[in-house]
Amino acid sequence: MLFRGLFSAVLCGFLMIGSTMAYAQSYEAFGQLLEDHLLEKTLPGNGLVSAFDYRAALDDPDTKDRLAVQRESLAAFDPASLDGRDEAIAFWINAYNFFMLDQILTERPDGKLVTSVWDYGGRLNPFVDSVFDRQNFTIGGREYSLNEIEKGVLLGDEYQAKGWKDARVHFAVNCASVGCPPLRKQIYTASNVQQLLTENTRRAFSTDRHLQVKGDTVHVTELFKWYEQDFTETAGSRLAYIRKWAAQEIASQVGDSAELEFIDYDRSLNSTDNFPRADF
Repeated sequence: MLFRGLFSAVLCGFLMIGSTMAYAQSYEAFGQLLEDHLLEKTLPGNGLVSAFDYRAALDDPDTKDRLAVQRESLAAFDPASLDGRDEAIAFWINAYNFFMLDQILTERPDGKLVTSVWDYGGRLNPFVDSVFDRQNFTIGGREYSLNEIEKGVLLGDEYQAKGWKDARVHFAVNCASVGCPPLRKQIYTASNVQQLLTENTRRAFSTDRHLQVKGDTVHVTELFKWYEQDFTETAGSRLAYIRKWAAQEIASQVGDSAELEFIDYDRSLNSTDNFPRADF
């Protein structure tokens, strides 16, 4: 309990100081979880893959307190104190990624890790809300669902009206699945969020799991099927979006008339066991 006591003291302290310092400390516990249990690997061509070691995290005596402290921190944090676009985008990306991870680690049916986020309900059990629709996640005294954070805030009407909506967010929020763009070790901040959004998107397009060019056909993650409007709003088309953000050698292979086909989205849990052995 020493860990939790120390972090609770930090929490009380940062609630009394300015928003910039408060934000800087608001994801300390989550950052420690990522540092200790997330594995990242660079692939040939500068692609990127990451996996979370859930079993190691569950065996870690600090994990339970870190999760609790992080939940308390977010429950007490006032999003209205966020200072500008980059800080706001960074905050909500972190919130989504933490709550997804917290869900996997804390709700374990029969004491076991789920094999997929769909095990919680939704597509495979339509009588139970999916993990994305549950309003279980508290920020500033208000309960949110993961879909509200992603689609209602980050990609919602208010951010669009402000000019803050950014389709690169799709390559930053992580749904705890093999098919998702990678979770990153870094906590997103106002100072790194733009660089990381660009890097994440470019490296996803350099990873076969998310994009492959075969002749005149571009095989791409199903994100481009589900969120077509987000990608076309700023670039005009999905192919133009890929050319805009992909590394030069990839972009040069994507012609205006290329056909799009979609890579099946692997919803297996993003644990090390579910990736090819060569990845880790």
